[in-house]
Amino acid sequence: VQLQASGGGLVQAGDSLRLSCTASGRTFSSYTMGWFRQAPGKEREFVAAIRSGSITYYADSVKGRFTISRDNAKNTVYLQMNGLKPEDTAVYYCALGPNPIITMMRTPRGYNYWGQGTQVTVSS
Repeated sequence: VQLQASGGGLVQAGDSLRLSCTASGRTFSSYTMGWFRQAPGKEREFVAAIRSGSITYYADSVKGRFTISRDNAKNTVYLQMNGLKPEDTAVYYCALGPNPIITMMRTPRGYNYWGQGTQVTVSS
């Protein structure tokens, strides 16, 4: 399985970005897709996830600002990020997992495959 993330960039506080992650090599629709982020000197943290049935989960820090969605026909998961803040600055990673339980879904251990990461920088 290969995951290719894109869409990062440098924006100002309050702006929006949409990240995309396209998967190849596996039946995409059967798996949970997640977005994580990692800022310099910090651990990788959960951002959002979407199950095969399109149930979504969010970190409290992004709830109401970020929206995760998936297009199974395109093998792609999206992360729409609105109202960006400087503290959202990080490398964002997409991940694919075999429908982990909720507690595992919010940790990197719940995922088997990872994309290469895309940098999001939000200036104040």
